[in-house]
Amino acid sequence: MNGADAPVQDPHVWHSQYGSDIPRVLPASAHPNLAAMIHEASQQFAAQKAFTTVVPNGMNGSLTYAQVDGLSDAFAAYLREELKLAEGARVAVQLPNGLAYPVVAFGVFKAGCVLVNTNPLYTPAEMKHQFRDSGAEALVITELFADKLEELVGQTPVRHVVVASVPEMFPAIPRGIVRGVQRWWNRALPPIRVPHQRFMAAIALGREHLNRLGGAAAVRGWWQRLGPETTAALQYTGGTTGVSKGAQLTHGNLLTNMAQIRAMGASHIEPGKECVLTALPLYHIFAFSANLLSFYAAGSRNVLIPSPRPVQNLQRAIENTPVTWITGVNTLFNALLNEEWFAAYPPKHLKAAIAGGTALHQAVAERWEQVTGTRIAEGYGLTESSPVVTFNPLTGRRRAGSIGIPVPGTDVRLVDDEGRPVAAGQPGELIVRGPQVMRGYWNQPAETAKVLKDGWLYTGDVAVMDADGFFTIVDRKKDLILVSGFNVYPNEVEDAVSQLDAVMEAAVVGIPDSKSGEAVRVYVVRRDESLTTDQVIAHCRKTMTDYKIPKSVVFRDELPKSPIGKILRKDLKAEVKAEFARGAATTAAPSATTTA
Repeated sequence: MNGADAPVQDPHVWHSQYGSDIPRVLPASAHPNLAAMIHEASQQFAAQKAFTTVVPNGMNGSLTYAQVDGLSDAFAAYLREELKLAEGARVAVQLPNGLAYPVVAFGVFKAGCVLVNTNPLYTPAEMKHQFRDSGAEALVITELFADKLEELVGQTPVRHVVVASVPEMFPAIPRGIVRGVQRWWNRALPPIRVPHQRFMAAIALGREHLNRLGGAAAVRGWWQRLGPETTAALQYTGGTTGVSKGAQLTHGNLLTNMAQIRAMGASHIEPGKECVLTALPLYHIFAFSANLLSFYAAGSRNVLIPSPRPVQNLQRAIENTPVTWITGVNTLFNALLNEEWFAAYPPKHLKAAIAGGTALHQAVAERWEQVTGTRIAEGYGLTESSPVVTFNPLTGRRRAGSIGIPVPGTDVRLVDDEGRPVAAGQPGELIVRGPQVMRGYWNQPAETAKVLKDGWLYTGDVAVMDADGFFTIVDRKKDLILVSGFNVYPNEVEDAVSQLDAVMEAAVVGIPDSKSGEAVRVYVVRRDESLTTDQVIAHCRKTMTDYKIPKSVVFRDELPKSPIGKILRKDLKAEVKAEFARGAATTAAPSATTTA
């Protein structure tokens, strides 16, 4: 990348693409914080359904906007009055999509506390790191994985545990049926051997406190003084350097990004009339900002899917609810298109779909349009920007492979390795400046300084911009691996594999995968020749979430290194590229061992 003396493209050329639908400048937010937005939307759309959770057999439960408001008030009172949490205290939420999630998240905001989103599938080791780093004092966890709690007691700052279930707040009969299915088909609900409170009991205690304090006015007292600069959430990510850390997202960051998302989709969003299908997990920043917050502010009905795998789990929800929007990643859209029931009877009310998290394949986008008659609008973002940076307009010509144009109020530049703007049409590192960019990483000033420079967020992604201001990602500056839209960082996997005594060296790269976009491959130099692929995989499963587990293990006598002894991942990636270009299903090396 060299921007030496070549002409630089107009930095705001994309403004010409906004037309009359998209404002160049967003008005100031009408709300000082997320709690105020939640309360106002709840009042405006009080009688309408806000959330519906649908399980694979079609059993479901719903909450109206008024119910969400009241329940989240009660949970806020539980946090402040029963648990005695102070303003700014961190609350970890480790729940799948379900009715409990929005109640808890909104209650955290209303209590003036800080939400720490946590993947329910995390191992105890991953949970320990996140809870210690964030200083979380309370944890709300799904009962399905509550057996992990014993390893955390006394080893993290967590002092209070609330346990919730998937059919929480379902009507009695559907709730009983779902609970029966869980006990029959699952590994059985694990016993919980640590002190805890059940979710509905916590709500009841919160209501008692509200009655004593005089009602909802007490809750408003906790959130009314919160401003746009107050931290609302710690969203954990490896960022651009691979070290797991919490991006501090403020109320202002998230409110701004909500407004930016809605501005880009305004032509297709009718307040109080939309129904969005949420198969992506709400603890992930994409669904958190787009589905949970943005569509709530628009008075939409949110259909929550606790587990989208297998994809047949979505069938009853799609058939029985008037879905107008779907958010997802390439693998989800591709899987739906391969289902006979979906291809034969696509959602008849569908207006649009939003793709993010990983690259949208052109073949999938084209087939989606043929089957549904609607467009998938691809966007781009990252945790540190709340997350949306660019988005494709829903009107006008579709730009295949493009991540769209910057959302209102956002500046984007492409720069070379010295931070200078590159020539027009040339690739450069994509850097971002805007009100949705995080304050910094929680208690990580050195890591913050690596990515925030003079007000610009350095993404580590390489892109090009065309003459109309549309951007396309062409490469990743770092070695990040994207598995079904989730970030996998080679350092973490290498560290886990290297903990095996029989391993001398390990190097990790991504390989193409038809189901997940990319998969993890680890190259291993053995200290003990008896080490097997199964042993490597089994060891990784003890310390890491499934999507981080290597799909392919390759044993080598040595790994490529630089003159100073640094393992050269780029050489291994070049081998992978050549291997898959030849159409090989497994590694070209005779010593390779592959596992699915």
